Amino acid sequence: MARQEKKRDVVIVGLGWTGSILGMELCNEGLDVLALERGEDRDTVPDWKYPNVADELKYGVRYGFMQKPRNSTLTIRRDLSETALPYRHLGSFLPGDGVGGAGMHWNGHTFRPMAEELELRSYVERNFGADIIPDDMTIQDWGVNYAELEPYFDRFEKIAGISGKAGNLNGETVEGGNPFEAPRSSDYPMPPLDQTVDSNKFADAARKMGYHPYPRPAANASRAYTNPYGMQLGPCNFCGFCERYGCLNYSKSSPQTCILDALKRKPNFEYRTNAEVLKVELASDGKTAKGVTYVDANGEEVFQPADLVILAAYQLHNVHLMLLSGIGQPYNPRTGEGVTGKNYAYQTNGGTALFFKDIDFNPFVGAGSNGHVIDDFAINQIDFAAEGFIGGSYISSGTFNGQPIRSMRLPAGTPKWGAGWKSAIKEWYGHSMSIGSHGSNMSYQSNYLDLDPTYKDKHGRPLMRMTFNWKDNDIRMTQFMKGRIEELAKSMNPDIMQSGYKSKGAMYDVRPYQTTHNVGGAIMGSEPNKSALNRYLQSWDVHNVFVMGASAFPQNIQYNPTGTVGALAYWAVDAIRKDYLPNPRPLV
Repeated sequence: MARQEKKRDVVIVGLGWTGSILGMELCNEGLDVLALERGEDRDTVPDWKYPNVADELKYGVRYGFMQKPRNSTLTIRRDLSETALPYRHLGSFLPGDGVGGAGMHWNGHTFRPMAEELELRSYVERNFGADIIPDDMTIQDWGVNYAELEPYFDRFEKIAGISGKAGNLNGETVEGGNPFEAPRSSDYPMPPLDQTVDSNKFADAARKMGYHPYPRPAANASRAYTNPYGMQLGPCNFCGFCERYGCLNYSKSSPQTCILDALKRKPNFEYRTNAEVLKVELASDGKTAKGVTYVDANGEEVFQPADLVILAAYQLHNVHLMLLSGIGQPYNPRTGEGVTGKNYAYQTNGGTALFFKDIDFNPFVGAGSNGHVIDDFAINQIDFAAEGFIGGSYISSGTFNGQPIRSMRLPAGTPKWGAGWKSAIKEWYGHSMSIGSHGSNMSYQSNYLDLDPTYKDKHGRPLMRMTFNWKDNDIRMTQFMKGRIEELAKSMNPDIMQSGYKSKGAMYDVRPYQTTHNVGGAIMGSEPNKSALNRYLQSWDVHNVFVMGASAFPQNIQYNPTGTVGALAYWAVDAIRKDYLPNPRPLV
């Protein structure tokens, strides 16, 4: 029998960005809050101290800060006819391990979505007609619009200390920012980062072609900064060790640098590590949750009662817990019925490498979100009917990985080892740059998440099964971006140019890293028969369960998800504070 702990007002599952935000805001309401984190504790000191953390082999290559598949994995297949097999070696995506989660090891690209992305189906139908939407495409509106979320984007950017340049302040276009973005109520809290050689070269070429480059919004501090919680960031020193690492310099926004040390001082907050939640326990009528059951560091099963349950784990784990706990009807791809597991989506990327014999790019100098971006081919700039696809992409260039092992870009055909490889490194190290496409990924009837019928985890629970493959719509989108990027790259007169984009017939491959931008499966919306969560990220079926994170995205946006994840967390907790706590009930 599970040991039972004393009841808490709130139990939070996961202590990354959203768990930290909900913990801070609900503690400020005077609630007794407990957070349960499956991994180890993490903090700048001692976990990220110099020089220990700048170990590329341990963290960049061997994934020292990532979840180990032997402890936490899922099965993957590409269509309903395949047998799903376990994801046994990290590749395609890299969930973070421990306090801070993926917010610990990210680069820091912090965008807002375009207003059109939050009402995508309505936008497409209104402007191009419903008949251009493929029969198997299941895109939806989010149930909340940009104007409603704008104050919460602003709040997250101030908490995270984002460096950038506004392009649309209260409807007025600002030179040097993104002219295609939705209106902002205020500028970024810090000015943009300084830029590297490749970033400036790309921006110059883009301007000459009539495009509108702007500095990438960065969760890397360009100045010393103190956020509204009293947490301090120091200016980025461009060490190049952002992606896959904790920041040794207190310069990269993370739950640790922006929230956790302030949260830990709260007398009404407690967190437990090595506490893996197995299930949300429902009341006998199934309409409310009683709390959660977890396994503690000693392997003992514990029942934690709580009035309010917040799922704030990684997207994949949120959906897995909902499926295991019976929250929402599981999605059936054959009938289209059900909601939990529906609309899993990913990201559609590609890039072009350029080699210049006479330019030294100093690739050891980089910041996680250094670079310039153009949105001239973003979602609100494309005629979907004319181009034959729904979606869009931002296009960018900049050095954000200064790590020597992972920064050795070489021309195609170079030997993988030996004298030829060494000679190529001597000739080309520091003489290349890249231009990348970071594109949307639509949702489809056959891309979804459910419980695997065969494989189980160490606790005897079914693993979650991912069914996902690339679709023609997204391939057409990325091929369109290839044409625009190659045209821009040729204008820069490189000595060698080579591209890598998905082409027709491409199949999803779990081996190479792509992004850790897994979304969907517990999507938000306006109708309970089409979404697992309402517009406030509250379960339609179990009203005292709220589910944070990118699992709420009905399809993937063209941008990195963290800015939207943070804004949705502040939007949801505001509704909890102002509307739910005074009168617990379904909010819609």
